[in-house]
Parts: sequence; structure tokens; C-alpha cells
Amino acid sequence: MPNNIAMKERLAIPRVHMPELDAAERSANFAEVNRGLTMAEAVMEAKRCIQCKHRPCVDGCPVGVSIPEFLDALAREDLPASARILQGDNALPAVCGRVCPQETQCEAKCVRGLKGDSVAIGYLERFVADWAMANPSRIAAGKVPQASGRKVAVVGAGPAGLTAAGELARAGHDVTVFEALHDTGGVLRYGIPEFRLPKDIIDVEVSRLTELGVTIECNVIIGKTLTLEQLRADFDAVFIANGAGLPVMLDIPGENLKGVYSANEFLTRVNLMEAGRNPSATTPIIRGRNVTVIGGGNTAMDCVRTARRLGAERAMIVYRRSEAEMPARVEEIKHAKEEGVEFVMLTAPLEIVADSNGWSSHLRCRRMELGPADESGRRKPVPVEGSEFDLPADVVVNAIGTRANPLLTATAPDLELNRWGNITVDDSGATNLPGVFAGGDMVRGGATVILAMGDGKRGAAAINSYLNC
Repeated sequence: MPNNIAMKERLAIPRVHMPELDAAERSANFAEVNRGLTMAEAVMEAKRCIQCKHRPCVDGCPVGVSIPEFLDALAREDLPASARILQGDNALPAVCGRVCPQETQCEAKCVRGLKGDSVAIGYLERFVADWAMANPSRIAAGKVPQASGRKVAVVGAGPAGLTAAGELARAGHDVTVFEALHDTGGVLRYGIPEFRLPKDIIDVEVSRLTELGVTIECNVIIGKTLTLEQLRADFDAVFIANGAGLPVMLDIPGENLKGVYSANEFLTRVNLMEAGRNPSATTPIIRGRNVTVIGGGNTAMDCVRTARRLGAERAMIVYRRSEAEMPARVEEIKHAKEEGVEFVMLTAPLEIVADSNGWSSHLRCRRMELGPADESGRRKPVPVEGSEFDLPADVVVNAIGTRANPLLTATAPDLELNRWGNITVDDSGATNLPGVFAGGDMVRGGATVILAMGDGKRGAAAINSYLNC
């Protein structure tokens, strides 16, 4: 069906709204909040794309998805073609359609956004990816690549590692992914809750990679089970993408009390180990009546919304700046408010105070006010003297950030690191060690899924060039 709708008609189409599960219902379960578009809604939204020649949306995508092409195919209702384009550019499209911050990337560059609402690229990516998962037989299989005879090791089955593995397998290389945990996905599985990213989505995306010939070995910790030097001896190239999972500590009294979690531990227990969600799960989780989550990013939103679903009567975000400075996605903040989360803004934690049994009892805080901008460009929070107050907190979750885990790098003394312990790479992702490349949070520090995937795609291209030189 030709996509010949007139420009005037395109410009008159309003942006689609994503259907959502009712807030009262969803705050008591882990069902996915965003319900997805209908075929009619998706096709109409795709027709809003004006197919501009300079394609700024593609420049805004870290993995370079051919956005105008997949939208044009969708607008023509050619779902198989749209899916082939999308899957050819993106190893994890159903994931990206759910968790990627399109509003600050591809959609922020959309020409339609200059005089109105940008095209809902993220919603459409999800729609096409979900259709592809439901209709695999309607998508023609790609050509089997000729085997290169080269072996590549990938450390970590998170977004960067999985992306690199898929790109390298499509280039004909023999790829083995080594994952420390007992299941794949990395932060996609242990860090992002089911209500934002259902785990069966990850399973299907990973299965597409194994169908390409990628081998995945779980329960292998590089730096303990095997060393980097062993990988270098057994493989022609190595891509390190083991993330940055070590929590940044609060450095306040009481953070070692019972009832205090890092965000990683809290989310891993619930997401990966099913604590609090599955009655037969053996991993415990504390179900607090009053839960305070310290931080203002997407991870903090994930923690506080999870706490609400685990039964918290008061689930609170404590953040030292105002809402305008919060790095979390606007959609996540909106959803949290709808679900009854309290936002305690311009507030800094001073101490976690214990009860008589050594459990967290309340969080002692201080009011803040915003001063001049700091090096991040945001206004710096300044303490208000004499403004101390207490919040009830039988569970406290520290969600202020993560840093590099030195387990791997401690066994690779020749690998060059920066002052934060992250691996140093050049623009292609190459480290100072020949044949060793790296990407994702282990290089960037805590960042987004799509930026990690961009690193995986760039690193795979560099490895392919290295192996073919």
C-alpha cells in the first residue's frame, strides 16, 4: 500500500497517546504499565513522519537506526519490511522501544518537534519489534554469514555485550559471551523492573542472538573464574562490557544498618531473584511500610515504584535538588506520581537512625536551597541551616549511582584505567591492550541502555576491522 498521504494531512495528525494500565491497579502488581499501540494507531502515527531529507532523527540515535525507512514501511503497513529494517540496525529493538530515552535523543531531533509534537518514534519501535516477536515466520531470515574463522570473547551479557555479540556474529565471527550472573540481560534483567520491561522480552531478544550462533556461558566471572589474559590467549579479540555495578555509598552514619539497601541489591533481589513477587522465591526482601529512596534518576524511580508494589504505605523519593533538575525521564516521574509516590524535594540525607534493635527507623534530613550552577550545569544545592527534620524509614534505598567494579581490572594490571576505575578507550572502543576493546558503563560510568548499545555496535565494528586488517 503506497504511503502517499499529503503533507498537509500529515501535519494535521495529532501525536498518539500511549495507553496505560490504571494507576490504582498497577501500583499493586508488576504488570507492564504501557500497554502498546494498536495497528491503526501505529500506522497513523508513522504517517506523521514527513520523511525529511537530512534525517536528524538518525543522528540522534546512538545505534543509528534507519528511522525514516522503518517508519515509511510501517506507514505503508508493510510490517515485515519495517521489522527487517529495525532488526538489522538494532539488536534489542523491543527493549529500546520500552526503556530508551527517545525524548532526549531521536525524538528531540525530530523536525516535527520544532512546531509541535515530535513523532513517537519510541512507541513505534516497540510496536514493530513486538509484532516481529509475534510473527517471526513472516520475516525472511537473513543470509548466513560466511565463517571468518576468528573467535571473539564478550565479557557481560548486558546491552553493550549483547549488541556487540550480535554484530560480530553477523560478520561471521565465532562469538562467546561470558556472563557472571545465572541469566542474561545484565542491567536489563536485574535493574529494570518487570512493569517497565517484561523479562520474556529479554528472553526473546537473546534467543535471536543465539539463533545467529552466539554462545552464552553464564556463571563465569572474568577476574575470578577466568582472567582477561586467559581470554586473550584463547580468543582473537575481546570486548569487555561488564558494566559498573558497584554502588556509590552515601557516606553518612547508619548506612550499614539493617533495612538499608543499595539500589542494585534491592532491584536484583526483586527482578532477578523474584523476591517479594513470587511466593516460592527463596531470596528475601524487606517489605517496609515507610520506604525512602535517595536519588533522582531512573534507577531511583524504579526502586520507589517497586517499593510501592511491594506494599509500602509511604514510598518516598528524597532528592537534594528540585524536580526540574531530576535526571529521571519525565514519563517515569509522571507514572510514579500517579502511583502514589511522594517527592521530598530539596532535601539531603544526614543520617539513618536505628531503633533499639539495630534496624533503620527514620532518615534524618536537611532542607536545601539552590545556589549557582555547578560543573554539571545544574544549580548547586546549598544547606539551609537549622532545617533538620526526620522522615519515617524502615527501609532506605541508596540510588545515587554506581561505579566500576574492580574485580576484572584487578587481575589485569596492564589495562589502562581512568581515575574513577573505568577502562580507558579511544574513539573506536580500543583499549591500550592489542585486541582488547571495551564499552558500556565500564567505560562511561552509569549511563543509559542505548548509549551502552551504541558502544557495543561501535566496538564490534572496530573489532571487525582489527580482525580483517
